[in-house]
Amino acid sequence: VMCVQIKCFHEIITIGYNVYHSYDLPWFRTLSWYFLLCVNYFFYGETVTDYFFTLVQREEPLRILSKYHRFISFALYLTGFCMFVLSLVKKHYRLQFYMFGWTHVTLLIVVTQSHLIIHNLFEGMIWFIVPISCVICNDIMAYMFGFFFGRTPLIKLSPKKTWEGFIGGFFSTVLFGLLLSYVMSGYRCFTCPVEFNNDTNSFTVDCEPSELFQLQEYNIPVVLQSVVGWKTVRMYPFQIHSIALSTFASLIGPFGGFFASGFKRAFKIKDFANTIPGHGGIMDRFDCQYLMATFVNVYIASFIRGPNPSKLIQQFLTLRPDQQLHIFNTLKAHLVDRGILGSLEDA
Repeated sequence: VMCVQIKCFHEIITIGYNVYHSYDLPWFRTLSWYFLLCVNYFFYGETVTDYFFTLVQREEPLRILSKYHRFISFALYLTGFCMFVLSLVKKHYRLQFYMFGWTHVTLLIVVTQSHLIIHNLFEGMIWFIVPISCVICNDIMAYMFGFFFGRTPLIKLSPKKTWEGFIGGFFSTVLFGLLLSYVMSGYRCFTCPVEFNNDTNSFTVDCEPSELFQLQEYNIPVVLQSVVGWKTVRMYPFQIHSIALSTFASLIGPFGGFFASGFKRAFKIKDFANTIPGHGGIMDRFDCQYLMATFVNVYIASFIRGPNPSKLIQQFLTLRPDQQLHIFNTLKAHLVDRGILGSLEDA
């Protein structure tokens, strides 16, 4: 993910240099990469602290870096900001601010969204593979349907895209998402999140499958029972969520591609780069994937993820004994007031 992110950043920044003829700007190429380093340091530091809290607290250097992480990140960014101000040259003020804005918008689009991909990965590989595969499937099937049946233009930004391809890609992607989700939901290596095991001092991808990945029986609507001939169907709850993911990949995901097409037309370029012969640059292949990754992250946070007891326990164990006792007594009093603790003791 990081390699893709760096290459996409390089391609967009290079376009900025070419468009604004800014190769002679003092320090600006160095500053662009410096800001990329700062933003990555901030995001990856936040991720490590969030997901591997116990490991970080165990190592003294990591604990210090974690405690002052945001201050260090801000200090690094301020250093770059001051370097930019000091590098301002009278003849190039406007051009330098153009490129300053160009760099920051690129960081927002590329680095922030690639960081969300990392978060999706930690929730389980299935949240990474299924969305990416749905985008790829939609791209292929929309092309196939458009090639054989396409007659009606879809959007002026991409003259070759047709309504027939758009609709055909949608139904194909939903079906593909259902099938892929069914296969992957049966394997713990895909469904379990990455966790740090304190006992073995290692990272593990093993767990009891959550309800999302346990087969359930669902009633088929009466209208469809006569068509399919079944009254019930057994499927994983994740497959229902896969319908939302594949729908987004086929209906909204292509707008990431349209956005990229508009961007290229605005600056009169055919591709972001020539990294892949015949297919342009890496950004040409990942324009829809970044939008998809953001949706998946928002979807997980809104409809899937709940409070994580293991994370709370890890943080609780790092507190001082008097703080642990205070939390214990507060929680005990709360449970007694609600009548939960008494009923548990009776049982």
